[in-house]
Amino acid sequence: MSNDDAMNTAHLHLLFNHLPVLGTAFALGILGLALWRRSQEVKQVAFGLLVVTALLAIPAYLTGEPAEGVVKSLPGVSAAVTERHEEAAGVAFGSLLGLGAFALVGLLLFRRGRLIPAWFGITVVVGAMAVSGLMAWTAKLGGEVRHTEIR
Repeated sequence: MSNDDAMNTAHLHLLFNHLPVLGTAFALGILGLALWRRSQEVKQVAFGLLVVTALLAIPAYLTGEPAEGVVKSLPGVSAAVTERHEEAAGVAFGSLLGLGAFALVGLLLFRRGRLIPAWFGITVVVGAMAVSGLMAWTAKLGGEVRHTEIR
């Protein structure tokens, strides 16, 4: 296998970074369904998905810096654009970890048939909306690193 065929950290970052973006949005949709149907079980599924999504964000975040090392010398890559993406990623990552931890607390507190209070579910929905927006913004900034046509 030649170096051109080898998977590098930029490939890994591109592979992993879709998981928190899509996972958060998907969990938000499931949470909306859970609130609409008033289903405790569906809320728990959504909370579990948020926990898993937060865990899957770790490799996306950790491969970011090494991916920057791969692409920074490529034509058209701007240090300023990369820095904006990196700053947004830090905020989005920290927010998702916080939301995932909050969802985990909900799973632990409201297990074995205990009802999830409406305020807790709404708090998670609002948090998921905010985190989903942060993830979308971070993804947009990440796309700008190599796609000058969207700058």
